[in-house]
Amino acid sequence: MFTRRTKLLLTGGLLTLILLGAIVLQSPDPTRTVDEVMSTPSDYVGEEIAIRGEVRDGSIDNESMTFLLHGSDYEILVDFVDASVSNGLDDNRTVYAKGKLRIIDSGYVFEAEIIKTSCPSKYEE
Repeated sequence: MFTRRTKLLLTGGLLTLILLGAIVLQSPDPTRTVDEVMSTPSDYVGEEIAIRGEVRDGSIDNESMTFLLHGSDYEILVDFVDASVSNGLDDNRTVYAKGKLRIIDSGYVFEAEIIKTSCPSKYEE
């Protein structure tokens, strides 16, 4: 019916389609900046998003488990009570956070599930 070569080509094509489909379906959501999210925050309320920004100097409060994450023009309060936090959360450190944006007491709060920090430079003085 089919030659060996035809069977191999069909099998290879099918495997390629399956692999491409898996890659497309598994692609992660893009990381957004604080400024991008806070310029139109109502678009992101209740959605799980990934956000990147810098920890505002002196804003980490270990009692309330919050800190301010800022961009160029905006900042957002990050609640990390239930978050998995990597080592190195500190002032002025670039942070990646994944979680949901909520409205609490008429203000926006980012409830983080995961927080990852950038590595400090080996060459800092």
